[in-house]
Amino acid sequence: MVVSLCISAATCILMICGVLFFPKIKIGKFSTDSYWVVTLFGAALLIVVLLIQGDFEMLKSVGESLIANDAINPLKILVLFLSMTILSIFLDELGFFRYLAGAVLKRARTGQMKLFLYLYIMVSVLTVFTSNDIIILSFTPFICYFAKNAEIDPIPYLAAEFVAANTWSMALVIGNPTNIYLATANGLDFLSYLKLSILPTLAAGVVAFLALFLLFRKKLRLPLGGAAEEVVIEDKLSLWVGIAHLGVCTVLLAVGSYIGLEMWLVSLLAVVSLFLFSSVISLCRKRRPAALLGCLKRAPYPLVPFVLSMFVLIVVLSRQGVTAYIGEFFGEDLPVLKYGAASFFAANLINNIPMSVLFSSIIGTVGAQTALPAVMATVVGSNLGAFFTPIGALAGIMWSNILNRHGLKFGYLDFLKIGVIVALPTLAATLGVLTLVLAI
Repeated sequence: MVVSLCISAATCILMICGVLFFPKIKIGKFSTDSYWVVTLFGAALLIVVLLIQGDFEMLKSVGESLIANDAINPLKILVLFLSMTILSIFLDELGFFRYLAGAVLKRARTGQMKLFLYLYIMVSVLTVFTSNDIIILSFTPFICYFAKNAEIDPIPYLAAEFVAANTWSMALVIGNPTNIYLATANGLDFLSYLKLSILPTLAAGVVAFLALFLLFRKKLRLPLGGAAEEVVIEDKLSLWVGIAHLGVCTVLLAVGSYIGLEMWLVSLLAVVSLFLFSSVISLCRKRRPAALLGCLKRAPYPLVPFVLSMFVLIVVLSRQGVTAYIGEFFGEDLPVLKYGAASFFAANLINNIPMSVLFSSIIGTVGAQTALPAVMATVVGSNLGAFFTPIGALAGIMWSNILNRHGLKFGYLDFLKIGVIVALPTLAATLGVLTLVLAI
């Protein structure tokens, strides 16, 4: 147990150091993110140690967990997340999100206050039906360019985009990979999750907006100049095909549990269908399937070894009784407060994805009455923890990297300032409303 704890702790520490100090590993012309390489090495080292110790039962247990036909199977969860991400990337490749941004910003030419509100609402709505990571990757460069053209400070809008994306991602189970993992691992289907998440998400969205408004109200009183970006979507047929697939997929995810369809299978079939439709359209036009190739290029493949590696570490710790000890330490009383606060701060120590894997295992050791509140509170912590520090989520790391590429200085302390003013009151309000929802 001691060796497993040391390897797991060292892996998490090195992963965080990698994110902060050497985010990229370069070998010649090849470059990749360091976070998944570190976790993969940690998992491989742990497996080697188990082999040396001759603990073949543990190795068998890890293997069985990876191929088990149940909701906690990480392969199914990865298929669900990657499939939903590809559906969103397809629309982004066609310019859908930039087009919407331009259309909304044109209507807000009377001042920054209106622009700020419109942007927050738009990002919130889109995040609910797509993914926080995709929205951040799509909108952050646009905001940087728009703010430069309009000669305004981009920070209020970048903060609003980031906070909205990581707040409203709680609404549906597909909004964040941590939602998917925690919900499916604990037997929550699409609608069961929605019933518990919608009111806390609304509370979080309102409180977060008010906190952002109070923080940036002076800057938002300044005049607005420049012009919004003109975006024309040329391939309207492919656009409607993409929108239809995302819409039908979302509906089937909602009713899938009632007709015996698993979420991962629904999303996978949607992606396969999208690729077939888009390929036929490209063949008929005798053109390269540019949007499909963009999806294949931009899909977040590093999440696969990252999640699987963290899963291996957590399975070993769980089988050795570590997570059970943590569960006993938390106890059975006040699960919303304890798990909500603990997951929020733990996400900013080890990142929200490994935190969710760890906490899901801890929740598996507690009683049924404690499990459901603990799951939903951990969902809250995994989402809201993303805008407390840049370590809280991969979205924060990607967001910070984009700002650096655009020459915007936004350090750890700048991030923490927004986190303290916005994230903490939002967390308190959300956990309070979640407690009321669970009591009904």
